[in-house]
Amino acid sequence: MAKNAQQTAEREPVETDRLLLSHARLRDVAALFRFLGNPAAMQFTHVDETFADCRKRVLVHEWFRRRDGFAPWVIRKKSDRTVIGWGGVYTDPFDPGWGPEVGYYFHADSWGQGFATELLEASLHFAAHVYRLPALTAFVHPDNAASRRLLEKSGFELREFVPEMNRYCLKRRF
Repeated sequence: MAKNAQQTAEREPVETDRLLLSHARLRDVAALFRFLGNPAAMQFTHVDETFADCRKRVLVHEWFRRRDGFAPWVIRKKSDRTVIGWGGVYTDPFDPGWGPEVGYYFHADSWGQGFATELLEASLHFAAHVYRLPALTAFVHPDNAASRRLLEKSGFELREFVPEMNRYCLKRRF
């Protein structure tokens, strides 16, 4: 990544209409674990079994941010700065080989309010114009129809079903 893009990517928080997107800090882990460790909230994806697992996941992603220039953002509501999610563009350190991905994980209280759409729009902008990626991958559980619709509406195309992940793989090129 060019130095100028790196400097732009490091400015934070990134603001959207209703969200503040920032790098994860250790002090954010407790708020993130409230939903990343909740099996109901994470019914279609990975659940962190313990606080230590969540902390490790967040810290490893932040190490990848230093390597790649991007990693999931902590997502806060602009109105009250409450942590409601975690997501954005990242390279998955725990399931490598797929290249840059986009993903989003939200507290169940914030579902259905358009926050994933807003995050995805910001992520696509950064992927194309700041990180200058040629493409992004996304994965969606077969039972998560809302997420699949959102990804397809945002220009992702279905590529394949990955049985070992029990996920559809979608791709978007820039």
